[in-house]
Amino acid sequence: MNPTPQPRNPLHGLTLEAIVTALSHHYGWQELGQRIPIRCFTTDPSIASSLKFLRKTPWAREKVESLYLFMLRDLRRG
Repeated sequence: MNPTPQPRNPLHGLTLEAIVTALSHHYGWQELGQRIPIRCFTTDPSIASSLKFLRKTPWAREKVESLYLFMLRDLRRG
């Protein structure tokens, strides 16, 4: 079975690691922790600890994906 093409989905083909890395570079860990107040962003943050938590926590992953989409829209507006 072939996967359905998703040309309009900006998250398609992106790994969670790529999303968290982009957000941490764009906002920095401190602001990221203010925007999404979860411990993996506020206390001794790292990509590895964030991925471990986000992979097990669907509601937090949704917040991260939403912030990533917001960041993309914001960057396009320039």
